[in-house]
Amino acid sequence: MAKKSAENGIYSVSGDEKKGPLIAPGPDGAPAKGDGPAGLGAPGGRLAVPPRETWTRQMDFIMSCVGFAVGLGNVWRFPYLCYKNGGGVFLIPYVLIALVGGIPIFFLEISLGQFMKAGSINVWNICPLFKGPRKYPEEESVIGQGCLPRRRGGLCPKRPQVTRKPPATEDWRPLGAQVEAWPSLHHHGGSGTQEEGTGLGYASMVIVFYCNTYYIMVLAWGFYYLVKSFTTTLPWATCGHTWNTPDCVEIFRHEDCANASLANLTCDQLADRRSPVIEFWENKVLRLSGGLEVPGALNWEVTLCLLACWVLVYFCVWKGVKSTGKIVYFTATFPYVVLVVLLVRGVLLPGALDGIIYYLKPDWSKLGSPQVWIDAGTQIFFSYAIGLGALTALGSYNRFNNNCYKDAIILALINSGTSFFAGFVVFSILGFMATEQGVHISKVAESGPGLAFIAYPRAVTLMPVAPLWAALFFFMLLLLGLDSQFVGVEGFITGLLDLLPASYYFRFQREISVALCCALCFVIDLSMVTDGGMYVFQLFDYYSASGTTLLWQAFWECVVVAWVYGADRFMDDVACMIGYRPCPWMKWCWSFFTPLVCMGIFIFNVVYYKPLVYNNTYVYPWWGEAVGWGFALSSMLCVPLHLLGCLLRAKGTMAERWQHLTQPVWGLHHLEYRAQDSDVRGLTTLTPVSESSKVVVVESVM
Repeated sequence: MAKKSAENGIYSVSGDEKKGPLIAPGPDGAPAKGDGPAGLGAPGGRLAVPPRETWTRQMDFIMSCVGFAVGLGNVWRFPYLCYKNGGGVFLIPYVLIALVGGIPIFFLEISLGQFMKAGSINVWNICPLFKGPRKYPEEESVIGQGCLPRRRGGLCPKRPQVTRKPPATEDWRPLGAQVEAWPSLHHHGGSGTQEEGTGLGYASMVIVFYCNTYYIMVLAWGFYYLVKSFTTTLPWATCGHTWNTPDCVEIFRHEDCANASLANLTCDQLADRRSPVIEFWENKVLRLSGGLEVPGALNWEVTLCLLACWVLVYFCVWKGVKSTGKIVYFTATFPYVVLVVLLVRGVLLPGALDGIIYYLKPDWSKLGSPQVWIDAGTQIFFSYAIGLGALTALGSYNRFNNNCYKDAIILALINSGTSFFAGFVVFSILGFMATEQGVHISKVAESGPGLAFIAYPRAVTLMPVAPLWAALFFFMLLLLGLDSQFVGVEGFITGLLDLLPASYYFRFQREISVALCCALCFVIDLSMVTDGGMYVFQLFDYYSASGTTLLWQAFWECVVVAWVYGADRFMDDVACMIGYRPCPWMKWCWSFFTPLVCMGIFIFNVVYYKPLVYNNTYVYPWWGEAVGWGFALSSMLCVPLHLLGCLLRAKGTMAERWQHLTQPVWGLHHLEYRAQDSDVRGLTTLTPVSESSKVVVVESVM
């Protein structure tokens, strides 16, 4: 049990005893009455809470981040934006915004998760005013005494205040059996109960839940196309099927209309005809209805594909990072193999060089267009998966002294490098497609689902052994989306379980929680596999996790860490973990550049907001847009409303309220590191503990 150090009156705990929540001893040194042998502080010997998992190898973390951040947007959105916004010139704003906004926030989220050892909600214990919903009863957190937290079932014995003044600068390392108070702990007094509502952490949970709900539909469609690829003739290559209309025409070359080789059709008549690829997508896969107000019936084939995807996600996530870290070795690396194979095949096709030239050809006049910079910024935030809380969850499973700074730089380079490389693959095939059809490449260049389910399926029909290339492409699409999906679910589950008090821990808690989450998302997804499902999907995509919401989230993350908690202070914390201070550029970005970039792009998006339109023809009804804005505001309003509510409910002057609500609440893992080496002077700024200080320590629930 805990042992008292005669030197300074601080209690220490052995390594074996740290596997469950730490409990204060009784007067005779034995567990307090009512505490079971599991050490949970509950009567009856309740199950001990297992220690928080860590990655088996650090490469597991790297591969998981690659799998999550490198997704469909790198393959189907970046190449199109690069072509649309001046070719190679687009790389200039892209790289600049990556340096100013993308990489600093990417590093911030990973390092914050690693430092706080918590998911997207509890990580904001670093500034409780912006944390998610959680109550810390007086029995669970001790204020005014330098002792460890006490669970229900016993009393926390009086212990001396921590009065030892630590050296001014110290290094940090695990102590093993001894645990001493962390010298840079912040302290506050006040009542024994802290109450937080929906804040920054809860906002990220809302966004990632929306993402998990609608993003998997792309996997379901990709899985459906993959199954349909195992035929001798691709079903979207020809007309004559039950889903085709009389307007379906199998024509690819533009000059065919000039020589009247197809039933004497003129060019104007051919313009009104439809490709079998489009009809397969709209009439067979989507079974597109007349609008959002006409939901129609379920598409049972796609529903089964959706169910299969959710079952796959469940078994990838249910056992935690120990299993997830292994699966991503395949799901994150195999798409690169397929990309290389498709690139080799693409560059050997006629017209491939023309496509690559269109992809990279610089148009310097585009640099003066604000839209180019907006597209670059939005793409950075999308592809880096910023603001979703999943990166924070992944970082929370790192060892405390892992070099997250180096990891963040490597992962950012991999992410952007993949986007650039994928452009060669996509445009080599689009160049071939344009040559075969005898049209300009602008006529075939698309992004998003249009590239994945219309442009590329049309291209493979022109290749020899078309089913093979179709199966390879959709298998790659499935893997790219799958690891992003199950890491997103992992991030949501991590935040959810962090909210549950340790006293409520039960066997198979994680497995049941993941099952309930997947089942709930599947039920919501049923609205997207109806005849009007595509309209619902676009509502989620356009509003719930749009660039606007992610920019808003990233802005507040920078403000909280840099201006409320303190940029210098967090740089000190990072130095405690990795052994040196990161480049000052990171601090400058968190404090000034990144919030300005985020708010600038956010304001531009709001000022130039355009109502949602599907396929340039269907305009959403007013109530549809209202639902969409409800999705967006459900996360965006979390921070300001919670901030205002907490300040109004608190007692004292405004300055006292602010000071009380912004004091960090530390986890027990912070107590396992202390100063030892005086040679690291200047790396950190540690705050001495005064006699009047009041320590707040909160038990980790994982």
